[in-house]
Amino acid sequence: MANEQKNGTLKISDEVVAVCAANATLKTAGVADLAGDFTNALSKSILGKELLSKGVKASQTEEGVVVDIFVIVDYQVNIPSVAWEIQEHVKNEIISMTELPVKTVNINVQGVRVPEKEAQNA
Repeated sequence: MANEQKNGTLKISDEVVAVCAANATLKTAGVADLAGDFTNALSKSILGKELLSKGVKASQTEEGVVVDIFVIVDYQVNIPSVAWEIQEHVKNEIISMTELPVKTVNINVQGVRVPEKEAQNA
């Protein structure tokens, strides 16, 4: 999606949008981490570092930005509430940083992080 300016065209890459979404997600209470996929695992093993947009896929359509987020939540949180907060934070962050319209923010809960103390008692 290109933004027409007086002196030219401004294009914001999907990777930039994904990094904005990842930062907003990690700032949300109840989120333990982002869940990486095969690409992230490959990057970590070959390059020795994680991708900045680990666990986030972003694409731009005619209707706006579509974001898929894969998260691990903290133990004993209300998952629907955390998902709602993530959606709101991500939408607001993308709009404030890029001025792109946001069509959809899909939340995929991939796991629950149980504190070590709780895991040992089980």
